[in-house]
Amino acid sequence: MIFSITDQCLDPEALKAELTRESAGAFVSFEGWVRDHNDGAAVTALEYEAHASLASKEGQQILAEAVERFDVLAVSGLHRTGHLAIGECAVWVGVSAAHRGIAFDACRYIIDELKQRVPIWKKEHYRDGPSSWVNCATESAVTEV
Repeated sequence: MIFSITDQCLDPEALKAELTRESAGAFVSFEGWVRDHNDGAAVTALEYEAHASLASKEGQQILAEAVERFDVLAVSGLHRTGHLAIGECAVWVGVSAAHRGIAFDACRYIIDELKQRVPIWKKEHYRDGPSSWVNCATESAVTEV
C-alpha cells in the first residue's frame, strides 16, 4: 500500500504488476489523463504542484481507509507534479481484490477522496488566453497572464 507524489512519467503496466496477487479475482485501475479542453477552453498543457509531504501523508491515509473499508488485497496510487503534455497520465490508482464489485468500489472511493482531500493544485495552460489555476478555493485570485 503506497501513495506517491512524483515528477516522473507513470507506467500503468508496471504499476499494475506490483498489485498482482494469487488470491485476487479482480483488478481495477483509474488513469487520469491530460485532455485538450476544459469548460469550453482549448488546453495546451497542465501543471501540477503539491505540498508533497502532506499530500503523501493524506494519500496514504486514504489508501488505508480503502483497505479497511473494502477489505481489498492491495492498493496503490500516484500523482504527477510538474508540466504535463496532452495525453500524459496525471494520476493513477489501482486496486486488487477477491471480487470485482469490491475492486470497483474501492477504486472509485480512492480517486474521489484524493481529488477532494489531497493538497495538489492544477494550472491549465490555454491556447487562447491566460493560464489559470483551477479547482482552487482562491481560483479567481490566482489567474495570471
